[in-house]
Amino acid sequence: MVSSPQSVSSRREGFRELLENSFQKRNLVHLSSGSVVPLLKNSLWLVVRGMVKLGAVSVHGDELLLGLAGPNEPFGEPLSTVEAYEAVTLTDCDLLCVTLAEVHESAELARALLDAVVLRYRQSEYLLSLLGLRRVEERVRGFLELLAQDYGQPCDEGLRLNLRLTHQEMASALSTTRVTVTRVIGLLKDEGWLKIDSQRHLVITHLPKK
Repeated sequence: MVSSPQSVSSRREGFRELLENSFQKRNLVHLSSGSVVPLLKNSLWLVVRGMVKLGAVSVHGDELLLGLAGPNEPFGEPLSTVEAYEAVTLTDCDLLCVTLAEVHESAELARALLDAVVLRYRQSEYLLSLLGLRRVEERVRGFLELLAQDYGQPCDEGLRLNLRLTHQEMASALSTTRVTVTRVIGLLKDEGWLKIDSQRHLVITHLPKK
């Protein structure tokens, strides 16, 4: 990872405080898990609570996982040039919509958004680097480490992922097959590198708690 969990966490915390101070009277949009987020021209969405999956559909009809947006992270039509771009909530979410005009009027908000976009860019760059690994097991390990370090919650056994991605979604992100991802996850569980908690959440056991 390019950014340490501590540096990522501190920047997100600062962004959260800015949003609370600047938009405390703005109504949040609540969407339940599995909802499609409408992508508005000249507007950005900011995740206040929850997790959003960013994806697209290839020319062959395959679903592609392009990235994730968690708390205090932006996404939206102005940040993508991908056709058939879509955003779907992975959990119940509270979202805030900000127009580009509002960003232009606030230097502080613009700087905070730039930091947030940089983190998203680094995440995308890291995902691309995983595709260069020959062994699928290394890709899966790296992908789960990325999710745990960016979005994991400390628990007794390591870092827990409170989001659920299907094996097919992981396979799409890592350019492999669902069967292969299922096999690798089984191996990681056998090693004790990965565990499943009582609520069926993934727990990565070897990473230091935040």
